[in-house]
Amino acid sequence: MVNHFAVLVALGYCALTRSASLPHFTVQSPNKAFDIKVPVQLGVMSQCPDALLCETTFDRVLEHVDDKVDLSLVYVARIDPSQPDFGVWCMHGPKECAGNIQQLCVFKHAPFNKWWEFVQCQNYEGRYKIGEPDIAFKCAKIVGIDWNESGVGQCAGSDASGKAAEGIRLLQESAILGKQLGIEKSCTVLINQKPVCIHDGSWKSCENGHEVSDFVWQIEKEYERLNQ
Repeated sequence: MVNHFAVLVALGYCALTRSASLPHFTVQSPNKAFDIKVPVQLGVMSQCPDALLCETTFDRVLEHVDDKVDLSLVYVARIDPSQPDFGVWCMHGPKECAGNIQQLCVFKHAPFNKWWEFVQCQNYEGRYKIGEPDIAFKCAKIVGIDWNESGVGQCAGSDASGKAAEGIRLLQESAILGKQLGIEKSCTVLINQKPVCIHDGSWKSCENGHEVSDFVWQIEKEYERLNQ
């Protein structure tokens, strides 16, 4: 399981505007060569305090279901050709766009566990540091990613500025995906593309709960359904 970074965050509003025991499900699939993992997406903005809290929560969720989920981050942003560096408007500014790109490039070019450790490391440094090149280099070194040899540097820039073509394309694609999924607030939790919970200053629209055990239960239930 991934290393766990303790993240202390303040709660905040990050919408896309300018303004006892855990249940266990036994899956019977003797004739299947592999099991289908549950897609879990977190709609986030990399510098948003709600995102940091959500990612910290899911670090604990993964302790129970890491082998049953396909976890990814979808970045809440808006395509805007007038933005000179990325062609994308990010609520917390261009540095957040750079942080989004750094995380997207590590996700694409590094193993899952190293990507997740990288995200947690950036969070630990403080949300206003996310996107800074020196923090990206520091976290890559801590989790064991060779920035250039891995391909991350070509994607996010050898200087970690986020201004390389591949990284910009990944951010634009992520922004478009977020819009297609109807994600407007960071953090939005989706299980198999269905929104199940939002943290926007506080937990909201969480019909089946928002505790770690609640998310684990929902993932276990969906895993069982997908693998019947």
